[in-house]
Amino acid sequence: MIRFVVSRSKIPVIKHYKGVCHVFVDSSADFEMAKAICFNAKVQRPGVCNAMETLLVHREIAPRFLPIMAEKLITAGVELRGCPETRRILPLVKAARPEDWTAEYLDLILSVKIVGGLEEAIDHIVRYGSSHTEAIVTRDYENSQRFLREVPSSTVLVNASTRFSDGFELGLGAEIGISTTKLHSFGPMGVEDLTTLKFIVSGSGQIRP
Repeated sequence: MIRFVVSRSKIPVIKHYKGVCHVFVDSSADFEMAKAICFNAKVQRPGVCNAMETLLVHREIAPRFLPIMAEKLITAGVELRGCPETRRILPLVKAARPEDWTAEYLDLILSVKIVGGLEEAIDHIVRYGSSHTEAIVTRDYENSQRFLREVPSSTVLVNASTRFSDGFELGLGAEIGISTTKLHSFGPMGVEDLTTLKFIVSGSGQIRP
């Protein structure tokens, strides 16, 4: 229905569309914090638009982090689909297909990709994401700030679960949807009319109960 309306509309449309949300675990991440955030983002309510659908892991820590993260997720019933590099570390994981990177599973299914660093993580998000919500787990301040600046999603978090991307949680009252499009102004325009809102959340390991 959403695709039908957007493709045929002659006016701009605000739409609550796919939430292909990512968590990037940076090389400096605290493993316990990263495990808690990733688990919460995927498992706490997998059928909602702010649940994590793709986990990105820095290559430097992947051999140490992925086995412990995978064990926790698989124990909770999560099906993992990994890139070739992920499957060399976790041989029993299913192979990810191209369509997995754009999938909103809304289920206990998670795609996993190993990336060379922050730049590759951002490139992946820009290419495959839905402009909904992304998070980075890191102890590197410069990396956190670059992630906030360069990821073009409506909500970007540092060291907190994607599950906080919610109108009520962000102080907006009852939520009617999460827009993943940017509308232009109508009538006389000032500088503010050329900008859009972007919610930035800085945490220290917060997860949503």
